[in-house]
Amino acid sequence: MSSNPVAETIASLMPRAKEELTELVAFKSVADFGQFPRAESEGAAGWIADALLAEGFQDVALLDTPDGTQSVYGFLPGPEGAKTVLLYAHYDVQPPLDEAGWTTPPFELTERDGRWYGRGAADCKGGVLMHLLALRALRVNGGVPVHVKVIVEGSEEQGTGGLERYAEQHPDLLTADAMVIGDAGNFRLGLPTATTTLRGMTLVRVAIDTLEGNLHSGQFGGAAPDALAALIRVLDSLRSEDGSTTVDGLTGGSAWEGLRYEEERFRKDAKVIEGVELIGSGPVADRLWSRPAVTVLGIDCPPVVGATPSVQASARALISLRVPPGVDAAEATKLLQAHLETHTPWGARVRTEQIGQGQAFRADSSGPAYTAMAEAMAVAYPGEEMQYAGQGGSIPLCNTLASLYPQAEILLIGLSEPEAQIHALNESVSPQELERLSLAEALFLRAYAAS
Repeated sequence: MSSNPVAETIASLMPRAKEELTELVAFKSVADFGQFPRAESEGAAGWIADALLAEGFQDVALLDTPDGTQSVYGFLPGPEGAKTVLLYAHYDVQPPLDEAGWTTPPFELTERDGRWYGRGAADCKGGVLMHLLALRALRVNGGVPVHVKVIVEGSEEQGTGGLERYAEQHPDLLTADAMVIGDAGNFRLGLPTATTTLRGMTLVRVAIDTLEGNLHSGQFGGAAPDALAALIRVLDSLRSEDGSTTVDGLTGGSAWEGLRYEEERFRKDAKVIEGVELIGSGPVADRLWSRPAVTVLGIDCPPVVGATPSVQASARALISLRVPPGVDAAEATKLLQAHLETHTPWGARVRTEQIGQGQAFRADSSGPAYTAMAEAMAVAYPGEEMQYAGQGGSIPLCNTLASLYPQAEILLIGLSEPEAQIHALNESVSPQELERLSLAEALFLRAYAAS
């Protein structure tokens, strides 16, 4: 890092940050209380509240949100007349999946090959530490030049919308001039990136029934309508021959105008098996960030082990449809449901049910906050200019914030670069990335205060 005093302070704080991230990762804070104890999430929330109090935050509170989880709030006053910046992260994490597949225990932060491994290390407990490091560095180098609000969500990964509903019920709570959402990531390690678009999402469950009960495939197969075969036909209709998403009436999106994503880099990032083709057509960035994308998340059908020679009477699937900015998620849901019903063969009975939905998001990157962030990133990443990228995932809170506070600039940065493998086995964070992004955030707060 440079001889910048703020950079030197953050570098000196990194051992403490590792200790704190170790403590935070140890909480099994999955906001699915049927699988993981509520006490684990409450412990993580309490840890963050104590950390904010130790940094001089006022009005620190555990907010009971409508989905039964807690978000942590705190306010750090700045100079009189200063701007207000909201810093966001979330402490809830994805389940660890198959713990036996982890090289080291998922809830024990472990250093290996220059990275720190553990569930939530990058997504998004590392984001909590990023905010803390930036504020600590400023406090010992002239003070924090803005009013700061911190909000750390407890159920982002579950998509249950607790904080969104709470913000709508308390619209004055999170008002700010600029908002830094620490839940995104650089396009690649070492390349400073602001995420300016998020695809929206809809979840639809489809159920198909053809018979009153399963039948012997030897006695009835060949004439009896097979519900599982019908479902397969329906799911296949959602893609063209090259794998592109094809939902009747749904527009194909537009061309991505920001950062390019080379196919070979994507194949490496996605760990595509050699010889297997990518699906879809056109630039990879278009396919990921500015076009609809359907994914079959699960199918209810007999497992191979223990299967009987039967014609299936019923079958179900859960389908995700990601929609780009400019496409209304509610309209996309209706089109998806209509498509599933229209393409069900053989007069089979079909039922569709919307399970969840979130609108796409597009940030306005023309304001002073983006200028300040670009200046800060250039210092934190010498020789690199801040790039603009999209993200295929959804953060529904961003649309809530944009609706409640239309005057606020919303910036998305974070630690979830491709090597982090968020949501997968062996999630990790780069401590160098944590250090650089903490510096960038600290310098951003200074530059934005002066803008």
